[in-house]
Amino acid sequence: MSTVLITGAARGLGLDFVKQYAARDWKVHACAREPGALKGPKGDIHPHRLEVTDYAAVKALAAALGDEAIDVLICNAGVAGAEATVLGSIDPAVWRQTFEVNALAPLMMAEAFVEHVARSKERKLVAISSRLGSLTHNDGGRYAYRASKTALNMEWKSLSRDTAGKGLICTVLHPGWVQTDMGGKAATLTIEQSVPAMIKVIDGLKPADNGRFLNYDGSEIPW
Repeated sequence: MSTVLITGAARGLGLDFVKQYAARDWKVHACAREPGALKGPKGDIHPHRLEVTDYAAVKALAAALGDEAIDVLICNAGVAGAEATVLGSIDPAVWRQTFEVNALAPLMMAEAFVEHVARSKERKLVAISSRLGSLTHNDGGRYAYRASKTALNMEWKSLSRDTAGKGLICTVLHPGWVQTDMGGKAATLTIEQSVPAMIKVIDGLKPADNGRFLNYDGSEIPW
């Protein structure tokens, strides 16, 4: 049986990742601050109450899972940092919290679970980032969110180098502009379109994809 661990699993993209993988008979470790929503989906789902910025709790969960192999780790939890969007409204507290959740927390997850992933068959370490973190595509605004996702992208590029000896595939995925609480109703994709497409990309990841920044449809996104 293959195993996946997902953060931010109680709603939006994360919850659909849980449903999709459970429907495929994967063992799913679903991590969320409030895992109550995870009682609905059917399958081999193991909810874990986890605040991703509680690094002692992250380490405790890794220790509790012992020598279990995790084929795919999906760092999905994130915040919009909407209060620190444009010049004139930069709030240092919001900026720090955005970086904490979007950039530092995924790296701490990767550090805590790297050996679980390394002992698996698929060895895939995936971060859900955003095209807004691309320096090439930057058209201004969204300061905190853009910068936090750029930092996340840089981390995953470094992970791809530092874990190469373990055979890991460290890949950054952009889910598209999706109709979630963060993306809003005007977004061009539904959750039901984005998540299956990303899972298809994850399924197809090979060692040559280590260190790449990919769109939900598998196309390359420039850094």
